[in-house]
Amino acid sequence: MQDSEIIALYNERNEAAIKETDAKYGGYAFSVANNILCNREDSEECLNDAYLAVWNSIPPQNPQSLKLFLAKIVRNLSFNRYKAKTRYKRGGGEVELALDELGEIASYSESADFDREKFSVCMNIFLRNIPARECNVFIRRYFYAQNIESIARKCGMKADNVYAVLSRTRKKLKAYLQKEGFDL
Repeated sequence: MQDSEIIALYNERNEAAIKETDAKYGGYAFSVANNILCNREDSEECLNDAYLAVWNSIPPQNPQSLKLFLAKIVRNLSFNRYKAKTRYKRGGGEVELALDELGEIASYSESADFDREKFSVCMNIFLRNIPARECNVFIRRYFYAQNIESIARKCGMKADNVYAVLSRTRKKLKAYLQKEGFDL
């Protein structure tokens, strides 16, 4: 079933929309949650919460890509669950490592004068203007919270090369954001 047909089911408030979404994107969405949470039960719970969030969001929203819409919701729910579970016991999880790598940018995004909308626009422009390989590695690490070895395998690279690409990309991102007026 095409995304437009599934979205039409949501607009009709037909519960088959959730089943079709799960059939088409359930495995993908689960992997997004599990990369962040590393826990099957928590990931399944996030996935169920995401289906409810999609149900409550369509309508009024009408996403162009149901896959990306679902992934964004799952990712946000997973990060929220991760933060809640690790608030008092910071472990050595992949999410924590990825956030540490982003350091200044991640801490700046929590400040009171942070303009989330401008930041989002700038990030999209930045990612569209870097080479596809760099963009792919960056998104796998910082959006999907994949570990370095997994990224290396999936991109046909060595782990050291992934570290180097991420380091260079973070430096480019920092320079770009500063040029756009973000005080990092």
